Amino acid sequence: MSENVGISRRSLLKALPTAALVAASEGILSRRHAAAVPAPQPFPQPFPQPAVRTARRVPDRAGALLEQTLDVRFTDTVVPGYGTVTTRTYNGTIPGPTLRLRAGDTLRLTQVNGLPPNEPHDGDHNRPHGFNSFNLHTHGLHVDPTGEADNVLRVFEPRTADEVEADAPEPQYVTTIEVPADHPAGTYWYHPHLHGATSVQIVGGMAGVLIIEGDVDEVPEIAAAADLVVCLNELRLKDGTVPDFDSGNALAAVPAVLTVNGAVGPTVTLRPGEVQRWRLVCATAFTAPVLRLTGDGGDLTLHQIAQDGVTFPAAVATDAVRLTMGGRADVLVRVDDPGSYELRVEGLTAPLMTVEVTGEAVDPPMELPTTLPAGKPFLDEGDIANPDADREVVFHVDPGVFPGSFPNAFRMLGSNPTPAADPAGDPTRDPAYGLFDPGYVNHTLELDTVERWTLRTAETNPAFHHPFHLHTNHVLVTHRDGERLDPPVWQDTVDLAGGRPGDTVTFLVRYEDFTGRAVAHCHQLQHEDLGMMQTVEYVAPRRS
Repeated sequence: MSENVGISRRSLLKALPTAALVAASEGILSRRHAAAVPAPQPFPQPFPQPAVRTARRVPDRAGALLEQTLDVRFTDTVVPGYGTVTTRTYNGTIPGPTLRLRAGDTLRLTQVNGLPPNEPHDGDHNRPHGFNSFNLHTHGLHVDPTGEADNVLRVFEPRTADEVEADAPEPQYVTTIEVPADHPAGTYWYHPHLHGATSVQIVGGMAGVLIIEGDVDEVPEIAAAADLVVCLNELRLKDGTVPDFDSGNALAAVPAVLTVNGAVGPTVTLRPGEVQRWRLVCATAFTAPVLRLTGDGGDLTLHQIAQDGVTFPAAVATDAVRLTMGGRADVLVRVDDPGSYELRVEGLTAPLMTVEVTGEAVDPPMELPTTLPAGKPFLDEGDIANPDADREVVFHVDPGVFPGSFPNAFRMLGSNPTPAADPAGDPTRDPAYGLFDPGYVNHTLELDTVERWTLRTAETNPAFHHPFHLHTNHVLVTHRDGERLDPPVWQDTVDLAGGRPGDTVTFLVRYEDFTGRAVAHCHQLQHEDLGMMQTVEYVAPRRS
């Protein structure tokens, strides 16, 4: 395995004019690495990059192989400006290492569970539990969802108390991802996805970026730009740790600490006229940020070239990039005038990061691309297998259904919701209706068919975002609130904000290549842990 700490050598050479880049950073650094870590720097901090792991060629294999160990355990990490905190991490850093592959490559991850034994849990499966177990989801990849691949129904358990007492070795779990040879190039990410524990682990920093390199990277104007990961983590920290998820408000009530590649308020430097590519990754559980690059003269233009790992037909000039929990956007940034600028999240007072435009100008200024390779061909309504059989998902929260610390029922209704425990009773009070049941298949999806789905929300609370995420297959968003998008947009995580009851999103999706069970769920991950998830099963085409 080839290891490059910091940005890749090719990107580093491109980034040399941007002298503030720090190639040796590995995100938020753990105390166990403290001997090699300088004292925390005063703000503003230089711009860090996560460690990078790349695939290597192996004899007698068509594609390259990336083998990596992800060691998961509690580590004491220094969050600049907030002190030392104890969280679960990948390899002692927040975020974990960036994994770079190409279509046709294989990713083999050995995950060590060095966490302590779980506390006993004998309650409902839609209550937080098993915080020291995990699994792995390669978010956005079109890969096998079964077996030892992208299977979120696996459980990577820690040692039991008896095994700890006997000094048994820490358990290891292998995940092998075969990336299809025609997989779109783009920006993806990986994170744990064990029902009941996901939100706690994400707000502690368990996440990392996954990049599939390919045709878009070879566009001359993009190849000439510095290629920077900008991973936004949302940490929920209280008294030096992530609070116990022991009530419905335990995590949401804690103010978010937003970090970029493990730093708080870092600074990136550009020369006037230089182009940089920022891979924006929203590794958050609660926050759906709207990002703006601002200066004294107002908002600057960002040139978006991809959404959720799929390249646009052409760059889109915008003054705001809207992300939802789990979403990604690739943008090209060029600022011609020297000065100090800020990447800001709407509604927050402190900047997410500072952009210093300084040094000798690039003359002539670097160009922006006029054409882009097709990231994924669009679908057509004429391809729909059964125009009279649309699927629907309705996100709905019923308050005060359950006794105790988690009173609200987070339901996914619409087409084929999980059945009620009491079909003759009041569905708004039912303890099972529309809640995740791991033994119930909500949607049977036939390969090689195109279907239309509509997402709806009934929420009056503006804080209730319900991002919809379907595992394994991207969806093509064609309408919002009945208005057609031109062009439509490929996404893997589609946001619905609360406060506007009746809002709708319509998308087309073709189920391709892989059979087996996967899930669809709300990517506000506290909602998912509390039951806002469904099982989907991809099945082989029926023979005519």
